[in-house]
Amino acid sequence: MKTENPPFAYYVSSFFTDYISRQRSLSPNTVKSYRDSIVLMLYYFEKELHIKPERLKFEDFTCANIEGFLNWLEETRGISVSTRNQRLAAIHSLFKYIQYKDLFAFEQCKEVLSVPYKKTSAVPMNYLSLEEIRILFGLPNQKNKSGIRDLAMLVLLYETGARVQELIDLTPQAIQVRSSVTVELCGKGRKIRWVPLNNQAYTIVTNYINRCQRTVPSSPLFVNKAGEKLTRAGVQYVIDKYMAIARQVNPGLFTNRITNHCFRHSKAMHLLEAGVNLIYIRDFFGHSTVTVTEIYAKTNPRIKEKVLLQDSASLETTKRFSEKQKEGLVEWLRNNL
Repeated sequence: MKTENPPFAYYVSSFFTDYISRQRSLSPNTVKSYRDSIVLMLYYFEKELHIKPERLKFEDFTCANIEGFLNWLEETRGISVSTRNQRLAAIHSLFKYIQYKDLFAFEQCKEVLSVPYKKTSAVPMNYLSLEEIRILFGLPNQKNKSGIRDLAMLVLLYETGARVQELIDLTPQAIQVRSSVTVELCGKGRKIRWVPLNNQAYTIVTNYINRCQRTVPSSPLFVNKAGEKLTRAGVQYVIDKYMAIARQVNPGLFTNRITNHCFRHSKAMHLLEAGVNLIYIRDFFGHSTVTVTEIYAKTNPRIKEKVLLQDSASLETTKRFSEKQKEGLVEWLRNNL
């Protein structure tokens, strides 16, 4: 008796409930991003191709249909090319899983996996100068609790090089005092790293913890006025608020849009300019390889200038022959040629 292969819905369910959540232990944010990508794809198939989710077959997932979905995302929802590629990465991950679990769907999955990523143009890396960092840190009003919180948040973003999710996931117990002060950050893939914190930054953070009563060890370190954990949008709102003030006071500075991730870029650039080894910077930021860290060295004009000045000495011409040797050579050529 021939048994039917499990339907597409079965694999989608097992992919989310077992594979990426349990086996791969991906972060909740990554799981959410994957989920949104698949939901959008199912919505496209239903609304644009008139195929309801419960009637989807593996044969429906052709190269043309997947590319049509990605183009639809760009044209109707206005997403960027990088977001388009993120959505495709989620789809690829799902069909790699199905390809492994069901050999009968191997060829159809292969067609989906052949859909290429779209090339993106290089986006300039925005980062703040040391002068801009100092100006920004001087703006929050330390006479009220919101200003105390904002300064602590901005200082931690810069001093630890934390990603925004790492920052909003922080708890008071993540700041540990032993032989030195360290901050425990949980990064991509649930990787833990401990980042040192200097005395000045530690004083600012502990002042916030005590003044704003954020002393419960496992509670969120940063909250909004309602006492709820800060969101990505909430962090960016705070940054935008002080950037607007900074531009009014210093019209010649802060010319680029600054996001939460720019603080991470800024810290990396300043460490490079201070001559810190790339290996240490890689470990500090939790990069998978030093190749990722090298992007900062390639972007920083000061680093490029320093290398060029060092290498320019090798371009200087040197005298290979003395005047007497040249005269002897000319004489030899006259007599022998």
